[in-house]
Order: sequence, then structure tokens, then C-alpha cells
Amino acid sequence: MTSTDLASLPATTAADARIWLCEVAAPLWASRGRTPSGLFAERMTHEGVPDETYFRVFVQARHIFAFATIGRLGWDGPWQELIAETMAAVVKGARRADGFFVHRLDAVARPLDSRADLYDQAFVLFALANAGAALGEARWFDVAEELLDTIERHWSHPLGGFTEGEIVDPSVRRQNPHMHLLEATMALAEASGRSRFAVLAEAIADLAASKFIDRRTGALLEYFTDDLEPAPGVEGRIVEPGHCFEWAWLFERLGAEGRADRLAVADGLTGFARAHGICDRRGVCINEVLTDGSVHDATARLWPQTERIKAAAIRHRRLGSTAEAEETAAAIRGLAQYYAVPVPGLWRDKLKPDGSFVEELAPGSSLYHIACAYGEL
Repeated sequence: MTSTDLASLPATTAADARIWLCEVAAPLWASRGRTPSGLFAERMTHEGVPDETYFRVFVQARHIFAFATIGRLGWDGPWQELIAETMAAVVKGARRADGFFVHRLDAVARPLDSRADLYDQAFVLFALANAGAALGEARWFDVAEELLDTIERHWSHPLGGFTEGEIVDPSVRRQNPHMHLLEATMALAEASGRSRFAVLAEAIADLAASKFIDRRTGALLEYFTDDLEPAPGVEGRIVEPGHCFEWAWLFERLGAEGRADRLAVADGLTGFARAHGICDRRGVCINEVLTDGSVHDATARLWPQTERIKAAAIRHRRLGSTAEAEETAAAIRGLAQYYAVPVPGLWRDKLKPDGSFVEELAPGSSLYHIACAYGEL
């Protein structure tokens, strides 16, 4: 994309990014992207037509966070009403008798896929934290405690962390649901003031520092055996630079109270991702490299661009350096490329190595990533 093409896009600066989020994206997803049952669209065509085939529960949870952030940033639309409706629809329609939440709902918020997994539960916890804070209703924190009771009772692993439930291959353990469980418990601790959540957040951070991160390179690994050793073969060497940035952002936040060890982990993760995960030609963070820094998947999805923004923005607040300000600006420009679509407020998701985009619907799940990134600016 040329500099002329980039200049024609929205959200190429921090100020414009927030305007685009609140004045363009939010009204679209709050209107066309809603069902009468209180659910947000799973995805939309680039002409703004929602697909109502299914509604994943974690996507609903992400939308609750997104609109809580959009409201905090000053959108004057009915963000609290949207959050209340969606939170109520998810709890009523997705909560199983055993306390877990199902994977998918239909358009009227009835279970479509009743399996439960850790990734989904982590995002439900995150939604409950944001709903409780946005609406000033502590009852959502109580629901979160009940869900955490269920997770710990059924899925705690004797060697640390948690198993992943009923969807993914039980022989492979992943860092990703633990990362989102950390994000959720940090949000719950901040919103509720209940120490239980902060204790679990620190335990997950300790697990990541000791098991998920390769001490030799500072890179975050993705896949593990049951005893949390790197998975055999190439799987055990895959690194997603976007996840390195995402964990770095979490460790930066954990280190804000003076924990130098947390900040050292953040520095290592950021350093590896910047050294090996940025395609200078396209100006984006790519999907996957290996622990030796070689490229494993040169496609660049939208979400790693948002994690790059978050890591740079929080580091700029800590360090105040020109280099971090420039990196933040470069990451914002990288993300703006994804907004070249017919209907403003939507996006593309996968930038191929040749600079073209995969033709597919705009995933609603990306609004969470975008809102979180712009909320850091």
C-alpha cells in the first residue's frame, strides 16, 4: 500500500482511530450488528449484512468488553443498554446446569453447540468483569465467582494451570486460554476488588513465566504436552508474535506496581516479536515464526496489529521514548490498512504475503481487539 493509499484511509493517527471507533464502527455494530434477542453479529459482509448462522459465546463476551471500552471513550450511544441486554441473553441462554457456558447460540439465544471449553469460559469471565464495572452491578461478579468455582473444580490440572474442556484435543495444552484467563482475572480484580481474582492472576503469570516462555529466546511458545513441556516437532517451536505482544502488555500491567521481574518478561517478549515478527514491506506483524526467528506463516491477520499497538503504547507510557512513540504510530498505520472496505466501520482480516486480502466476511470478534488497542492510546 502506497503512502497516498494510506492517507485515504481512516484511523491512521491515534486521534482519528478513536473517532473512527466511536463515530463509525460503534454505530454500525450497535444497529446492523444486533439481533432482537440481544446478540451481536458474529460477522458481516463488507456491504454490512450480518450472518446469523451461529453466535459463538466468546464473541458475545468480546462485544461486551468492546462496548464498555467504547462507552469509556465517550460514545454517546446506548452502550450500557447494549451491554445489559447481551450479558443477560448470554447468562440466560448459554449457561448450562453444571455452571459452564456453551460454545454457540442460535439467533434467538438458544444453545446450538452445548460443549464447553476454557477459552470460552475465560471470555465469559471477562464479560462479567466488564458488565459489572460498566453497569455498577456487583451481581455479575458473583456470577463470575460461581463460574470460577466450576472451572477450578472440574478443570484444574495437578501440574499447573487448567485443562481445556470438551472441544480441543486433550493431549495438547495451549497458552492461549490461560492468557485470556489472566486478562479476565485481572479485569475482575480491578473491577470488584476481590482478592481471589488477583491471586489467580499472579499464579497464571507465574505459570507463563516458568512454562510458556522460552528462557533461551524470550519467545512465547504456543503448544505443550500434558506436563507443560514444549510439544514435539514443529508445534513446539511455533511462536505467534501477536501473542508475544499480548502477553507483554499483560506483564507490563502486572509490573506497573514495581515488579521488575514482570517488566523483564515483557521486555523479552516485545524484543523477540519486534526482531522477528514484523514485515517491513507491508508494515505489519505476521502470524507465526519459529523459535529460531524463521518465518512459519507470513500471512498477517488483523488482531496481531492491535497487540502491537497495545505493547508499544503501554511501553511508551513507561519509558517515554521517541522510539516507542514512533513504533506506536507505525503500528496504528499498519492496522489502518485493514479498513479498506465498502462500508465504513468494517474491516478485512487476513493480509496475504503478496499484499492482497483474503475475501471473506468481517469477523465481529475483531472489534474487541480494535477497542482494546485504541483504548490504550
